[in-house]
Amino acid sequence: MRRLSDAVRERLADTGDPPTAGRVAAAVRAEQRLFGTSEVLDVAETLSAEFAGAGPLEPLLRSPGVTDVLVNGPDDVWTDGADGLARAPVRFPDEASVRRLAQRLTAAAGRRLDDAAPYADARLPGGARLHAVLPPVSPGGTCLSLRLPRRRAFTLDELVAVRTVPPEGATLLRALIDTRAAFLISGGTGTGKTTLLSSLLSLVGSSERLLLVEDSAELRPDHPHVVRLEARPPNIEGAGEVTLRDLVRQALRMRPDRIVVGEVRSREVVDLLAALNTGHEGGCGTLHANAAADVPARLEALACAAGLSREAVHSQLAAALDVVVHLTRDPTDGHRRVAEIRSLHRRPDGLVTAVPAVAFPATGPPIYHEGAEALLHRLAGRPHDRARP
Repeated sequence: MRRLSDAVRERLADTGDPPTAGRVAAAVRAEQRLFGTSEVLDVAETLSAEFAGAGPLEPLLRSPGVTDVLVNGPDDVWTDGADGLARAPVRFPDEASVRRLAQRLTAAAGRRLDDAAPYADARLPGGARLHAVLPPVSPGGTCLSLRLPRRRAFTLDELVAVRTVPPEGATLLRALIDTRAAFLISGGTGTGKTTLLSSLLSLVGSSERLLLVEDSAELRPDHPHVVRLEARPPNIEGAGEVTLRDLVRQALRMRPDRIVVGEVRSREVVDLLAALNTGHEGGCGTLHANAAADVPARLEALACAAGLSREAVHSQLAAALDVVVHLTRDPTDGHRRVAEIRSLHRRPDGLVTAVPAVAFPATGPPIYHEGAEALLHRLAGRPHDRARP
């Protein structure tokens, strides 16, 4: 197979044409005229994956339920999904094969990956998010991470059925949307923040216009009026970058009913807080945080890095955001679930804190805390005094 692969590669290189499935099949038949039709198709499919697809990873990318494919080396391939991390029965011939695949996928995304630029973050034409690192930055060999786009948005009822959202939590989450509360979904990597946000955005009334601002398009709400804005990294010369902050500003001029930031991670938090303070109700997004209690501090750090003072950050935050929904993931079985909902309140010293409202244990009924009354008032459509927890 390796000799045939090399011969087909040379033949395709001589023509200069893109390695489509048809051209690969024609090249295979030209090299091995004794093959039957079924054999040609089998070999062509394998070689097409090598030349134009994701090589040995192609079957994993097509597997239902797989959300991430991770390559740590030629013999160290993993998948992530509903059942958590699992080692995949896939092997590369050698380190050079992993490097070639990483470079080819990066080139397909219009990015550069070589000794001068040993890492790359990009979105592939099919929608998958790619991250690749070359040695010596990764001493163990080329590392490749692929995050697959969601094929569809799960409904909130489906998330209840798989125990990601408790029934009592579903009622509160629906009220978040109905009352146009501003909220963030927090959690660690792989906890299902984007999945939950897509489900909640699918509940927004069809008469509303959603402006989605994302670093890489991942949100898939089932909604008739969605406008997507996607950030763009700088090119090889370092020019042409479009940041999330740029896009939030553009979204404000596009008559949004709701502004959604797929992941708040940098200076765009300043413009988002400003937007939510100037009549743009119902805004939302996701935020990486280990705990819901950490959200005000995370937002403070991001906004202060963008030039706001601590006092200004908390003044904006107190008037802009209402609720934090926090997700966790069980380390043993990979089960994702809503762990708690907190209300944001401003203390007498002016700082905003996330006050526990409702916790959802893995087993047993919900536990209501001191912030529950204020949360229920807000979700009933009645404003509350954030200065009083």
